[in-house]
Order: sequence, then C-alpha cells, then structure tokens
Amino acid sequence: MRHGTEAAVTNPDADHEAQQAADPDGQAACERPQSLPPVRSEQLLQGRRVVEITHNGETYRLQATRLGKLILTK
Repeated sequence: MRHGTEAAVTNPDADHEAQQAADPDGQAACERPQSLPPVRSEQLLQGRRVVEITHNGETYRLQATRLGKLILTK
C-alpha cells in the first residue's frame, strides 16, 4: 500500500468536452488557433492609452496604465 500524495490525472478531452457543453454558442474557449502568434498590445493601442473594443455587441475599454499594465473594462 502506498502512502503520501499522488498527482491527480486529468483527461484533457473530458475537460474540452465539458467546456464545449458549458458554452451556449458551441464555441469552446479552449478552441484557439495554434498557428497564429499573439497580438502585441502596441498593435491594439496604436500609440493611444485607451482603445474601445466591440465584442458580441458589447463595448469594452482596453487601457494602458502609467505602470505598463493593461486594464480591460466593460
């Protein structure tokens, strides 16, 4: 008999299926193109401190702080 802690084993396919089932649009958050590089914040902001982004009919604000952090608000 083994004593101590054992690492939990997860099933990535089951996690993916659960995510798909939870998403009403049928688009799982884990579905992401792997071939595209990340978008740099400079590309989004284009020299501005604030940019408005429309997503699913909602407008969000992406703001760069003086300390170099990003804040996304609805």
